[in-house]
Amino acid sequence: MNDAINNKEARSRFPVATQISAGGVAFRQIGTKIEIAVILVNPSQRWQLPKGIVDEGESIEAAAIREVREEAGILATLVAPLETIEYWYIGNSGGIKTKFHKFVHFFLLRYVEGDVSRHDHEVAEARWVSIDEAIEMLAFKNEVTLVKKAAQLINEVTQ
Repeated sequence: MNDAINNKEARSRFPVATQISAGGVAFRQIGTKIEIAVILVNPSQRWQLPKGIVDEGESIEAAAIREVREEAGILATLVAPLETIEYWYIGNSGGIKTKFHKFVHFFLLRYVEGDVSRHDHEVAEARWVSIDEAIEMLAFKNEVTLVKKAAQLINEVTQ
Protein backbone atom coordinates (compact mmCIF):
# COMPACT_ATOMS: atom_id res chain seq x y z
CA MET A 1 0.00 0.00 0.00
CA ASN A 2 1.26 3.50 -0.81
CA ASP A 3 2.77 5.31 2.21
CA ALA A 4 0.96 8.53 1.27
CA ILE A 5 -2.42 6.82 1.62
CA ASN A 6 -1.56 5.87 5.21
CA ASN A 7 -0.51 9.41 6.06
CA LYS A 8 -3.29 11.36 7.85
CA GLU A 9 -2.22 14.63 6.24
CA ALA A 10 -2.33 13.09 2.77
CA ARG A 11 -5.86 11.75 3.39
CA SER A 12 -7.14 15.03 4.80
CA ARG A 13 -9.42 17.13 2.61
CA PHE A 14 -7.94 20.22 4.28
CA PRO A 15 -4.45 21.60 4.81
CA VAL A 16 -3.04 20.54 8.20
CA ALA A 17 -1.45 22.90 10.73
CA THR A 18 -0.09 22.54 14.24
CA GLN A 19 -1.36 24.92 16.91
CA ILE A 20 0.22 25.40 20.35
CA SER A 21 -1.81 26.82 23.23
CA ALA A 22 -1.41 27.16 26.97
CA GLY A 23 -3.76 27.63 29.87
CA GLY A 24 -4.30 26.90 33.46
CA VAL A 25 -6.21 25.60 36.40
CA ALA A 26 -6.04 28.75 38.52
CA PHE A 27 -6.99 28.22 42.16
CA ARG A 28 -7.49 30.26 45.28
CA GLN A 29 -7.90 29.26 48.90
CA ILE A 30 -10.32 31.04 51.23
CA GLY A 31 -9.96 29.47 54.64
CA THR A 32 -10.32 25.76 53.96
CA LYS A 33 -12.32 26.30 50.76
CA ILE A 34 -10.58 25.82 47.38
CA GLU A 35 -12.01 27.40 44.22
CA ILE A 36 -10.87 27.40 40.61
CA ALA A 37 -11.55 29.89 37.84
CA VAL A 38 -13.68 28.74 34.90
CA ILE A 39 -14.90 30.67 31.87
CA LEU A 40 -17.99 30.64 29.67
CA VAL A 41 -16.87 31.29 26.08
CA ASN A 42 -18.64 33.01 23.21
CA PRO A 43 -20.28 32.05 20.93
CA SER A 44 -20.51 28.39 22.00
CA GLN A 45 -21.67 29.18 25.55
CA ARG A 46 -19.73 26.30 27.09
CA TRP A 47 -17.76 26.27 30.33
CA GLN A 48 -14.06 25.56 30.05
CA LEU A 49 -10.66 26.38 31.49
CA PRO A 50 -8.91 29.56 30.34
CA LYS A 51 -6.44 28.88 27.52
CA GLY A 52 -5.22 30.39 24.29
CA ILE A 53 -2.62 30.43 21.55
CA VAL A 54 1.03 30.94 22.47
CA ASP A 55 2.33 34.11 20.80
CA GLU A 56 5.48 33.99 18.69
CA GLY A 57 8.54 34.19 20.96
CA GLU A 58 6.45 33.63 24.11
CA SER A 59 7.12 30.71 26.45
CA ILE A 60 4.25 28.33 27.16
CA GLU A 61 4.43 29.25 30.85
CA ALA A 62 4.14 32.99 30.10
CA ALA A 63 1.26 32.27 27.70
CA ALA A 64 -0.61 30.29 30.37
CA ILE A 65 -0.29 33.17 32.86
CA ARG A 66 -1.30 35.72 30.20
CA GLU A 67 -4.33 33.73 29.03
CA VAL A 68 -5.61 33.28 32.58
CA ARG A 69 -5.17 37.03 33.13
CA GLU A 70 -6.98 37.90 29.89
CA GLU A 71 -9.77 35.34 29.97
CA ALA A 72 -10.40 35.02 33.71
CA GLY A 73 -9.39 38.56 34.71
CA ILE A 74 -6.91 37.43 37.37
CA LEU A 75 -3.18 37.42 37.93
CA ALA A 76 -1.81 34.05 38.99
CA THR A 77 1.62 32.54 39.49
CA LEU A 78 2.91 29.26 38.16
CA VAL A 79 2.89 26.35 40.62
CA ALA A 80 3.57 23.32 38.39
CA PRO A 81 2.96 21.86 34.93
CA LEU A 82 -0.12 19.62 34.82
CA GLU A 83 -0.52 18.00 31.43
CA THR A 84 -0.54 18.55 27.69
CA ILE A 85 -3.84 17.80 25.98
CA GLU A 86 -3.74 16.93 22.28
CA TYR A 87 -6.65 16.92 19.82
CA TRP A 88 -7.69 17.67 16.23
CA TYR A 89 -10.28 20.17 15.02
CA ILE A 90 -11.37 21.90 11.81
CA GLY A 91 -11.10 25.70 11.74
CA ASN A 92 -10.08 28.58 9.49
CA SER A 93 -6.57 29.82 8.77
CA GLY A 94 -6.44 32.90 6.59
CA GLY A 95 -9.91 32.13 5.24
CA ILE A 96 -8.95 28.56 4.32
CA LYS A 97 -10.65 25.64 6.08
CA THR A 98 -7.81 23.87 7.92
CA LYS A 99 -7.39 20.75 10.02
CA PHE A 100 -5.52 21.74 13.21
CA HIS A 101 -3.47 19.40 15.35
CA LYS A 102 -3.68 21.23 18.68
CA PHE A 103 -1.50 20.89 21.76
CA VAL A 104 -2.65 22.68 24.93
CA HIS A 105 -0.12 22.88 27.76
CA PHE A 106 -1.90 23.25 31.10
CA PHE A 107 -0.38 24.48 34.35
CA LEU A 108 -1.52 24.74 37.93
CA LEU A 109 -1.61 28.44 38.86
CA ARG A 110 -2.11 30.10 42.25
CA TYR A 111 -4.29 33.23 42.41
CA VAL A 112 -2.48 36.45 43.34
CA GLU A 113 -4.97 39.26 42.64
CA GLY A 114 -7.69 40.46 40.32
CA ASP A 115 -11.39 40.07 39.73
CA VAL A 116 -13.06 37.52 37.46
CA SER A 117 -15.46 40.26 36.28
CA ARG A 118 -12.48 41.86 34.44
CA HIS A 119 -12.28 39.17 31.74
CA ASP A 120 -11.81 40.03 28.06
CA HIS A 121 -14.41 40.26 25.27
CA GLU A 122 -13.95 36.62 24.15
CA VAL A 123 -15.45 35.46 27.44
CA ALA A 124 -19.15 35.78 28.32
CA GLU A 125 -18.52 35.12 32.03
CA ALA A 126 -15.73 34.06 34.36
CA ARG A 127 -16.36 32.79 37.87
CA TRP A 128 -14.85 31.05 40.87
CA VAL A 129 -16.34 27.62 41.57
CA SER A 130 -15.53 24.66 43.78
CA ILE A 131 -13.65 21.79 42.21
CA ASP A 132 -16.79 19.64 42.36
CA GLU A 133 -18.82 22.37 40.60
CA ALA A 134 -16.12 22.70 37.92
CA ILE A 135 -16.21 18.95 37.30
CA GLU A 136 -19.98 19.19 36.70
CA MET A 137 -19.79 22.35 34.55
CA LEU A 138 -16.84 21.78 32.22
CA ALA A 139 -17.79 20.86 28.66
CA PHE A 140 -14.69 18.85 27.77
CA LYS A 141 -14.02 15.46 29.32
CA ASN A 142 -10.25 15.95 29.09
CA GLU A 143 -10.54 19.18 31.11
CA VAL A 144 -12.61 17.36 33.76
CA THR A 145 -9.84 14.77 34.04
CA LEU A 146 -7.29 17.59 34.26
CA VAL A 147 -9.18 19.30 37.10
CA LYS A 148 -9.29 16.02 39.04
CA LYS A 149 -5.52 15.72 38.63
CA ALA A 150 -5.08 19.37 39.66
CA ALA A 151 -7.22 18.77 42.78
CA GLN A 152 -4.71 16.21 44.04
CA LEU A 153 -1.81 18.62 43.50
CA ILE A 154 -3.72 21.53 45.07
CA ASN A 155 -4.28 19.36 48.13
CA GLU A 156 -0.52 18.74 48.36
CA VAL A 157 0.51 22.41 47.96
CA THR A 158 -2.09 23.79 50.39
CA GLN A 159 -1.35 21.44 53.30
